[in-house]
Amino acid sequence: MLDGGRKAGRTLAAVLTAALVAVGLAAPAPAGAAVSRSQLALRWAPIHYQDVDATGAHALGGRSDYLTRVDFDGDLNGRNNWDNAARSDASFAAAVYYSVLETSTHWYITYLFFHPRDWIDHPFFETEHENDGEGVLLAIERDGSDYGTLRGAVTVAHSDFYSYAPAGSTWSNGRENIDGTLQLQRSPHDDLLHPVTAQERGGHGLKAYPQYSIDGDGIVYYPSTVAETPSDGNDRDVRYELIDIFAAGGLWAERNNPSLFAGLGTFAGDTSGDCGVGTYSCSTNSANAPWGWDDRDDLPGRGEIATDPAKLSVEYFTVPGNLSRSYTYNPYASEAAALKEAARTAPPVVD
Repeated sequence: MLDGGRKAGRTLAAVLTAALVAVGLAAPAPAGAAVSRSQLALRWAPIHYQDVDATGAHALGGRSDYLTRVDFDGDLNGRNNWDNAARSDASFAAAVYYSVLETSTHWYITYLFFHPRDWIDHPFFETEHENDGEGVLLAIERDGSDYGTLRGAVTVAHSDFYSYAPAGSTWSNGRENIDGTLQLQRSPHDDLLHPVTAQERGGHGLKAYPQYSIDGDGIVYYPSTVAETPSDGNDRDVRYELIDIFAAGGLWAERNNPSLFAGLGTFAGDTSGDCGVGTYSCSTNSANAPWGWDDRDDLPGRGEIATDPAKLSVEYFTVPGNLSRSYTYNPYASEAAALKEAARTAPPVVD
């Protein structure tokens, strides 16, 4: 039998763990082993509200607003995605890409939400383009628990970043003011609280919910290990799978594939098909992977939201205590010189 002190200590630990799980700041502990990066990404992956518009020729009945894989059409050619999105055999099984970077004090998880089209349905002053990549960075403090504590988030809406902190976070305004509270909602699929993000229809800018939300038709996506296809443009329970950016044969491994990327961090896209027809114009090479994301008028350099999130965190937030700037896991570091050169020479982000 346990002695009184040990029994009380274990009871208290169980109560504290249950309390953290209840408020969404921790997940049930894995059986005897440290969590993997894929488990960490799944634990904190957003519940995602996607607004959908079915009107207009370029909306494809709403499918242009569905999340999917970069190779949804069976290939890694970025220059045929606009056209192939209209094919009857194109897959809109839901997927979100992620990467995890580590320091001794924090985990940084970047999520990329991909659409084959950035589209509009009017002729006035807005452009559309092939491919669309927007997303969110989550900063997780390593506090000794298995999944850590969510402290802050920065989202990508075209060429602007927006920062958020969940209620009770110790992170506060930095050089940039925090733009709102990062809400948490409980997923019916794992009974855990997840951060909640949302994207607009058409251009797919991404912010914390409810700064964007569903207006009429829309899809609610839930993180999972399976990829479901929406039944229609108003499906409120669709599970998405997570795909590691750093996986063998993954997006990072394909970074120099000229069919997929026009430059380091910029998806290849042209003006074929009806892109731009009936609208103001269609631009080329206008979507970006996380290592190409850039805020047009804030301090962080191009791609640093993904490649050096510790640096970005101390610029966007005031962080109490210790935040290590040295990475224990960062595959982007292998291309540090090339990323720096791309930041110097790449054209401005116009996504």
